[in-house]
Amino acid sequence: MNLGELIELPKIIDPRGNLTVAEQLKQVPFEISRVYWTYDVPSGEHRGGHAHRHCREYIVAVSGSFTVTLDNTHEKKSFLLNHPYQGLLVETGVWRTLEDFSSGAVCLVLAEDPYEEDDYIREYDDYVAYLKTL
Repeated sequence: MNLGELIELPKIIDPRGNLTVAEQLKQVPFEISRVYWTYDVPSGEHRGGHAHRHCREYIVAVSGSFTVTLDNTHEKKSFLLNHPYQGLLVETGVWRTLEDFSSGAVCLVLAEDPYEEDDYIREYDDYVAYLKTL
């Protein structure tokens, strides 16, 4: 099972300010059904401790930095997101945790599916049990 991958986004460098774009089905390999962002995360807090049964996500640090740790019980890998022109594709069935938010960090998530509570696995023990059913 692939955990996820960092995907570089196009950068248009301009002395008046840079521009980065993410197009669905181009850099983001799915149709985007939901967009949300997390910000003002207090120092030391963790976010996103869950997995999805069906939904893939594309995570970008549009400001500041944070670490995303991906885990499939066989492999664990951490990614420092700190560039607005780079995103992390998170595959379905992968446990993810976000931590080490810098002051002013903004985490943008492009999601393949609309919000559905049944898609979430929120307890790690339930996640391990879910993987055994696959």
